[in-house]
Amino acid sequence: MRTALNVREAWRAIRANTMRSILTTLGIVFGTASVIVMIAIGAGTQQRIREDIEKLGPTTFTINPASAVVSGVSMGAGTRLSLTDEDAAALAREFPHIKATPFVRVRAQLVQGGRNWSTSVLGVTGDFVNVKNWDIASGRSFGFDEMEDASRAAILGDTVATKLFFGIDPVGHDIRVNHLSFRVIGVLQSKGEMVDGSDLDDIVLVPLKAARNHLLGRRAGRWQSVSGIAVKVEPEIALEPVKEDISEALRYRHRLAAGQEDSFRITDLAEFRKLQEASSSALTILLASVASISLLTGGVGIMNIMLVSVAERTREIGIRAAIGAAPKDILSQFLMEAMMLAMLGGMIGILVGVTGATLVEIVFGVRTALRIEPILLASGFAALVGVLFGFYPALRASRLPPIEALRYE
Repeated sequence: MRTALNVREAWRAIRANTMRSILTTLGIVFGTASVIVMIAIGAGTQQRIREDIEKLGPTTFTINPASAVVSGVSMGAGTRLSLTDEDAAALAREFPHIKATPFVRVRAQLVQGGRNWSTSVLGVTGDFVNVKNWDIASGRSFGFDEMEDASRAAILGDTVATKLFFGIDPVGHDIRVNHLSFRVIGVLQSKGEMVDGSDLDDIVLVPLKAARNHLLGRRAGRWQSVSGIAVKVEPEIALEPVKEDISEALRYRHRLAAGQEDSFRITDLAEFRKLQEASSSALTILLASVASISLLTGGVGIMNIMLVSVAERTREIGIRAAIGAAPKDILSQFLMEAMMLAMLGGMIGILVGVTGATLVEIVFGVRTALRIEPILLASGFAALVGVLFGFYPALRASRLPPIEALRYE
């Protein structure tokens, strides 16, 4: 009964000074909305990272050559010619629960009609598309004869197909790759961009032998070496033990002594995901913490207005105390008023925050993900701010002596 009465009295006091109440809640409104938007952006980024990993395959990883060192100078990742076709074949034989396929990479200029485009061309085996979880959108994949005969056939990524053909189906047309003619036999299903902006569709696949014969050439030391080995593990097999086993097998094959540096690098997408999600979480926490300052500022505003309200309603407080209202009743009334101001600001802030997160995604193209947990957290924190910052004014009102209060006319 007392709670209902306190709610009615608090609502009456808020309505009596509508404009002042609205201005008082603005800090809570913007603070709550900012927290919701910042957390939604962070959650959207993490969701985007997880989707990127799914695009590339959560059970796949790549083995790349290590860096070559010439006269004490590191030449950069992948410059050491340490991986070969036989390494991939040996891994596939030794570990039946994986698929391992080698590939070579070369940068090439593509020309079709009056259009040209520079991109990465991968020389691959027949299993490469399946290992990398790529689907064929139109056309077909490489046949056995094309792989064995080093046929000049090509499968285009969606970006390359768009740049060279502008909506025309490329299948059956010819393109020039470094001045050599290749027949397009397929187009890969679009995978889009990674969160770091790299385009997964900006690529061309050709048979491994064709890349070596026509694009790389039979340069010394390059014929059997590969740019990397793509590995796919069966879904029910744990990834980490497989990586350790493969590392040991390659060290044995390359005759590396204990303590000697690896001649290869294993790039795991799970590690990339953990790193990116950790960075995103840290940034989200930082942004949400900064946004929470607005809530605290709003709490200070509530405290100031409540102190003014206590000063303005001193006579009312004195009359209530004189007719028998206990200090705890007066405390509850003013505390309820502060809480209602904060909760009203919190509810409006939720609407503004949800709308703001939606507009951020539509207008700026930033991925957001709205969840109920941060919304409840922001609204609960807003109510807590009302209690904390409203307690002192309410306590001051409850301790005001009735006689002193009644002196005010």
